[in-house]
Amino acid sequence: MTNSQLNKEEIARRGGELYEKSIRTQVETPENIGKIISIDLETGDYEIDEDLIVACHRLQAKHHNAVIWTERIGYDAVFAVGGTLVRTAQ
Repeated sequence: MTNSQLNKEEIARRGGELYEKSIRTQVETPENIGKIISIDLETGDYEIDEDLIVACHRLQAKHHNAVIWTERIGYDAVFAVGGTLVRTAQ
């Protein structure tokens, strides 16, 4: 699959599903809450960092053509514009 085969809605759907079903229980630990996770939708491989760009670049270094989905671990959004981030679980 190439990047052009997935539209933004499909990337969001697949990324959220992969995170919830396969990754969340492994990474949603006290030391990771608030960090960014970047997930390669093809391989399921991921990188975690405080910085979104750093996490994405590390993942792209391993998987050059990665289709990447990002989340803020433990929150409902990566960034809040004009509002606040909401914790998804306590």
